Amino acid sequence: MEPRKPTGMYFEDFVVGETYTTPRRTITSTDIVNFACLSGDFNAPHVDWEFCKEQPYQEPIAHGPLVLAIMGGLLCQSGMNDGTIVAMLGTDEWRVNLPVKHGDTLEVAVKVLTKRRTSSGSKGIVEFAREVRNQRGEAVHTMKSTSMYLCREAASA
Repeated sequence: MEPRKPTGMYFEDFVVGETYTTPRRTITSTDIVNFACLSGDFNAPHVDWEFCKEQPYQEPIAHGPLVLAIMGGLLCQSGMNDGTIVAMLGTDEWRVNLPVKHGDTLEVAVKVLTKRRTSSGSKGIVEFAREVRNQRGEAVHTMKSTSMYLCREAASA
């Protein structure tokens, strides 16, 4: 079997100031319930319809970490990281701006803020502004993230 060739973006492919957009995904009530079961987070805003009726959002809302996980999946589906990402180094300034409900359709806009090579020169660090948007274009979650990518020259050597 031949080695698998990466199809994702290498460090050199990222352009500072450029924005990349992922595919979309609709959140379901099943997603919310399954995440509550998986995480053990059965707090009222996520599972108690009667409690939620008395809140401004009126119905159970998605867990913040569920939205973060779905963002990761959408980034994977975009193909940008396929075989070229080395590591996620961190997420900073994560903000939950609006609730996410079942029926909301999400996509992620990823803007390249900065990039630099590592001291070895074989990898590069890319800092992004990530914005998870709903079907109305509202930024429901925002954050900065930093990831390490392979450099094309080093990968082909």
